[in-house]
Amino acid sequence: MRPCVRSGMAFAAILGFTLTVQAAGPSPERQRYLDDLLHEDCGACHGMTLKGGLGPALLPQRLRRYPRAFLRATILQGRPGTPMPPWRPFLSDADVDWILDRLLGVMKP
Repeated sequence: MRPCVRSGMAFAAILGFTLTVQAAGPSPERQRYLDDLLHEDCGACHGMTLKGGLGPALLPQRLRRYPRAFLRATILQGRPGTPMPPWRPFLSDADVDWILDRLLGVMKP
């Protein structure tokens, strides 16, 4: 455990608080939902295999040229003037990180 987490726990204990450590990333149920969303909702425009359609391909070799912050903003805020909608009302930051890891090939399906 990192020192800052340990000291935060000690500080919380002194004050009588309980710290709950959040699991990294979405729950397995949420991951299944996000996988469905990626292939069905995103796939409706980006192609069912994400190789392109109305929207561009979402393949790792294409997406890696963009900064992660740009990809994150595109997902959350959409692309004005295009059919790409903002997904902020439906996705948390952890959801977007999970989706980006999948799209960039960081984690395998």
